[in-house]
Amino acid sequence: MASGRRGAGRGDGVGLLGRGSECAQLDQMVAAVRTGESRVLVVHGEAGVGKSALLEYAGGVAAGNAQVLRAVGVESEMELAFATLHQLCAPLLNRLGALPSPQRDALETVFGMRAGAPPERFLVGLAVLSLLSDASEERPLLCVVDDAQWMDRSSAQVLGFVARRLLAESVALVFGSRERSQELLGLPELEVTGLNSADSHLLLDSVTPARLDRRIRDRIIAETKGNPLALLELPRGLSLTEVAGGFGLLNTDPLPGRIEQSFLDRIRSLPERARLLLLLAAAEPTGDIALVWRAAERLGIAPSTALLSEMDGLLVFDVRVVFRHPLVRSAVYGSAEQKDRQAVHSALAEVTDPQADPDRRAWHLASATAGPDEAVAAELERSAGRAQARGGLAAAAAFLQRSVALTTETSQRTERALAAADASLRAGDLDAARRLVHIADRNAQDDFQRVRAHLVRGHITFAAGFNNEAPPMMLAAAQRLEPYDLDLARETYLLAWGTAAFAAGDRDSVMAISRALRRLPPPENGPRPLTLVLEGYALLVTEGRSAALPTLRRAMAALRDYPVQDLLKWGWAACGVSCVIWDDRAMHETYARAAEVVRAAGALTVLPIYLASLGIMTLFAGEFAAAAGIVAESESVAAATGMPIAQHTKLVLMAMQGKETGAKALIADTIGWAGADGQLNGVVVAQWAAAILYNGLARYGEALPAARSSVSGADMCTVQWVLPELVEAAARAGDGTTAHGALEELADATEPCGTDWAQGVLARCRALLSEGADADGLYREAIERLERTLLRPELARAHLLYGEWLRRNRRRAEARTHLRTAYEMFAAIGMEAFAERARRELLATGESVRKRKNEVPANAELTQQERQIALLVRDGLSNPEVGARLFLSPRTVEWHLRKIFTKLGIGSRRQLRDADLGGEPESVPQ
Repeated sequence: MASGRRGAGRGDGVGLLGRGSECAQLDQMVAAVRTGESRVLVVHGEAGVGKSALLEYAGGVAAGNAQVLRAVGVESEMELAFATLHQLCAPLLNRLGALPSPQRDALETVFGMRAGAPPERFLVGLAVLSLLSDASEERPLLCVVDDAQWMDRSSAQVLGFVARRLLAESVALVFGSRERSQELLGLPELEVTGLNSADSHLLLDSVTPARLDRRIRDRIIAETKGNPLALLELPRGLSLTEVAGGFGLLNTDPLPGRIEQSFLDRIRSLPERARLLLLLAAAEPTGDIALVWRAAERLGIAPSTALLSEMDGLLVFDVRVVFRHPLVRSAVYGSAEQKDRQAVHSALAEVTDPQADPDRRAWHLASATAGPDEAVAAELERSAGRAQARGGLAAAAAFLQRSVALTTETSQRTERALAAADASLRAGDLDAARRLVHIADRNAQDDFQRVRAHLVRGHITFAAGFNNEAPPMMLAAAQRLEPYDLDLARETYLLAWGTAAFAAGDRDSVMAISRALRRLPPPENGPRPLTLVLEGYALLVTEGRSAALPTLRRAMAALRDYPVQDLLKWGWAACGVSCVIWDDRAMHETYARAAEVVRAAGALTVLPIYLASLGIMTLFAGEFAAAAGIVAESESVAAATGMPIAQHTKLVLMAMQGKETGAKALIADTIGWAGADGQLNGVVVAQWAAAILYNGLARYGEALPAARSSVSGADMCTVQWVLPELVEAAARAGDGTTAHGALEELADATEPCGTDWAQGVLARCRALLSEGADADGLYREAIERLERTLLRPELARAHLLYGEWLRRNRRRAEARTHLRTAYEMFAAIGMEAFAERARRELLATGESVRKRKNEVPANAELTQQERQIALLVRDGLSNPEVGARLFLSPRTVEWHLRKIFTKLGIGSRRQLRDADLGGEPESVPQ
């Protein structure tokens, strides 16, 4: 490696020796950002290799032409939510007013500027992306995060999210890290290794006063692997004889330990007051000089006394208090006696403003406490509440765990252990949650505490993926809660019922939970919407649909004006009710509203569930272009959250389109991974999609087993959608027993409802198994009823089946009318296989029907993301609204739009209304 530019990095004198190629990469990165491009880089390598020097170099190159934002991860701050993010964004907080209100509210909440419900971290990520994008419009940005391995988890997740979505902004985001953390995996990397032999010799010669024997020099360089800090530190403190003879190099500790030992040797040689000042600086992570000196005064440390030795270059008092290297901080803190650590934390707690920085003060108090302390434990509990309000679940869990350790009163310890277990569970630390719930169970003073511990254990079991074990545990918890808190018991019953019915497919548990619900006393203040939902679901399982319908209709009416916060909490119940009562308009309205509310709230972890429901209803209405948009949004959410979820809408869309090759591959892939992952509902929907696909292709022998398999595991909504597929496949495959059995199940689900959807589908399926005038009347009834619904594909299939029946009964003229209607509807919707089935039937009637190849749209080169942006813009969404929907900055949306306009040969948003966007379901030409 050739020698390159030299410069100072963290004041260690190593500079940029031998870093010419790395500096060139950073030069290119800064130049690209100045021209309006985005860049992300993770600079990683072992401690002391020179990462910080490179980051300092990048900041120096960018200064003058770009605004440089800096943050440093601090090991002792890893429990403080959004600490690193706040460092980075603090200079931009005056720009919050330019953000859309949900994003502005999210950032103000996590930074403690306002009170509010904890926002989703992905909404926080989108807000930071928008904030950086807005600032870069005025001046390019270089964001530098050093010691990224010590970022708090919340900051790491948000910055990882942002890094993956920078595209057309004048923003560079550079991380310096010892390891490649999970949050930063997959980002562009620059690995910094040791210096080459020539530069290593040059550096070593500069710090050794005597000429070294070549073999000794080579050994030093080999053992340090060219690590610059090691080359500087290892010879320090050794005599000429020890260095020249190699006797001081016999330590076999790993390199970081040896470097740290070198620092320790230097620290021990300092006066006691200087060592105490070093420890004080190590325990204060913000580097606030005024704060450090105020705490030093509490400990009786005078600046003149402490700095008399000049700290041997280990610590620099500049704009901030800066250690020469993070290993110095860890060496100082790790080697200190416990009493000294407690003393400096106590001093720091005394001088930390309890109003401006209560959480850091609480953490210092906890670290200063030698034994149990109720006052400190209570302060930590309050800090946990503030952390939860900001969405810092990991921080809240850490505060509560420490609070438990400082609590001796048994009942209070149990309460705090329960809270800590719940926070740890929601933060994703299942092992800590199990330990804490065990403490709570062991220390519980009454049955109410024990049952709450049992409830948390049920949540842990469900989160761990043991779905069939969770419903019985939650049922037991709900039953035991009844004497203490009926409202909490009802919420637990609802969660247990939903877990059993939708997540686990556990029909025995659904029945047991429903029976338990029937025994609950009525609420004192009259039924609430969710009480009606619970009562209706319980009746549905125990007494049947006829008994449940009046209550479910009342629940549906109450849910139409449901409060937003409750909809977010229990919105799946609202979606389920409209499905059970076969109300297509209520379903469309409810699903659309639920998705919009969840989307606006930024609740991305649950948004795919609501998008799946909305997507299926959109397909039922035959709106394939809109459904494709929902698929794209759902895939964007899954990519943003890293949460794999079965693509229900995409599966059914491809099946309804009749795209056999792609649909079969997606179906097989979903059955494979969803089955292995325990997502039973994903397997059920994949089999349902297969039944639709093969019915459309008129391959009923293949549709039949798929439909049968789907029905056997389907939940209460999916089963009623699959049964018509099973009736058709079995009837056409000649399996009358299966067909009649499925028809009976369908009749049980539809007859009590009386809606046009329910009665239309039932009449169509009955017609398949009828003859003569009965069949004729049933087909006509099906068409008449389905014409009054939103369900164009169902209506088209009724025309197709009636036309096929008429042709087989030699009523060709009438058959042509219905087959032509079916063909035109399928073609317009984009249901190619069903359209081809109708075309073949028309040919059999003697009518000439020309099949033409689909024309490839002129804009076929639009990417999926470009097509989705174009669709949303065509629907009237602004750039910020599109960005919020697809997790992009408005500037990136504008960049994509320019490319879209060029590809389509248009010049305005208005012209998108008439543009062929391609990728929308292709119609079968007439």
